[in-house]
Amino acid sequence: MASTVRRFDAPTEWFEERFDYMSEFMLPERVENMVRVASTRTRYMTVCAENTYHSQNASALIRHCEAFGVQDLHAVESICRFTPNTHVVRGTDKWIDLYKYRSTEGALLKLKERGYRIVATSPHLEDTTPEDFDIAAGPFCLVFGTEHEGISDEVKAAADEFLRIPMCGFVESLNVSASAAIVIYQLSERLRRSNLDWRLSDNERAQLLYEWVMRSVKDSKGIMARKYGEER
Repeated sequence: MASTVRRFDAPTEWFEERFDYMSEFMLPERVENMVRVASTRTRYMTVCAENTYHSQNASALIRHCEAFGVQDLHAVESICRFTPNTHVVRGTDKWIDLYKYRSTEGALLKLKERGYRIVATSPHLEDTTPEDFDIAAGPFCLVFGTEHEGISDEVKAAADEFLRIPMCGFVESLNVSASAAIVIYQLSERLRRSNLDWRLSDNERAQLLYEWVMRSVKDSKGIMARKYGEER
């Protein structure tokens, strides 16, 4: 299962050289697909799941992020562990970065330090909808709460904005998986149609490709050590 990536500082050329070398151990079509997908990844928008109880929902959140190009998923585990079902994620966890936190406070603090607006998803605090949400105001993190109680009071207090999905029927809200799919899709599509600088930087993209190829090639660390005499 994907976990926090041990990131390190290196020039873009460092990652590119090693990606090019490791690409020799993969089919050209697979390499081309990696490059294509990396070019569509974003950290302008990210997602935080607060105490997701059910493995099916955890799995769905990973699949949603991967499918719609959101590179990072943050999970708060102050009450329960974030445990996706490997049979449901079907390898999609290999392509995103999952960060875990012991407390909501710690997660929100880290996200705000990185410059994210905290956007709490709630059907009760009507503020804006995915269609009207101001994506141009700066990077943002969508916070989804537990399956039963929704977002915590701690998230509500720390949130910069609130987001809701309008309901036309008698149903008050959708489950976390369905809500996440709708919101992530709509906002990611709006980002891609905008003139905002939503893509990864050249260095981020180069490092991501390096990480992907290292996860994909068998004995990648051994190959790298034999070629460069180094291991990161």
